[in-house]
Amino acid sequence: MTWRMKKLLFAFTFAVSAFLTISAEAENTATIPAPSPMPTNWMSLHKSFVARAKQGGVDLLFLGDSITAGWQWTGWGLNIWNKDYAPLHAADFGIGYNRTQNVLWQIDHGELEGIHPKVVVLLIGTNNMGNEDNGKPRNSLPEIVEGVTAIVNNVRVKLPQSKLLLIGVFPRGHKDDPIREQVKELNSQIAKLAGGKMIQFLDINPKLIAPDGSISENFRPDFLHPKAQGYQIWADAMQPALDEMMK
Repeated sequence: MTWRMKKLLFAFTFAVSAFLTISAEAENTATIPAPSPMPTNWMSLHKSFVARAKQGGVDLLFLGDSITAGWQWTGWGLNIWNKDYAPLHAADFGIGYNRTQNVLWQIDHGELEGIHPKVVVLLIGTNNMGNEDNGKPRNSLPEIVEGVTAIVNNVRVKLPQSKLLLIGVFPRGHKDDPIREQVKELNSQIAKLAGGKMIQFLDINPKLIAPDGSISENFRPDFLHPKAQGYQIWADAMQPALDEMMK
């Protein structure tokens, strides 16, 4: 191989490498289905949800992260769940730490097979915010919007007869935390996914935030997860929509 040919080959290899690097960086992880390493029992929970789906008889389905999973936890939303949702043949497929990509993977791997719920309640996106351990943002706001949109579209494809109640991401952090504005903007964007009688959007954040902007009375010390009274606020705000959509 001549020196000129080596030079051309090197230039070509460098260009391909640069292109692949840019392409990889351009990928939106929020839309790429993937299981989660957290919590450590994530996969066993997924398998239990698939088994529950195979049993059928689910009229109301909840999808999301730890805030949704909290409906099943003592001291969180369990008492409300047993009183209001268990009689409606509800199932909760929320898992702690879930991001949009994890819910997409759940949907792609059998959790919606064999069930035909009247309503699917979806709350997801907060864990796509913030930074990774290396300090880089987990996802940008447009990427998170794309992730939530992908879930909504996939649910509609898998369950075309089911109505979807999309819940706005809950407020988090102190009142002067910049993430508050991110949550507000995210909700304004995903609200646009609602339309017709099949998809409704519900933002209950005004009911969760005190007049001074704080959320301490309704949330745990992490300013992210609701206390039991937060779940009651959620249930009360959601009930009119569920009454109509479950018909």
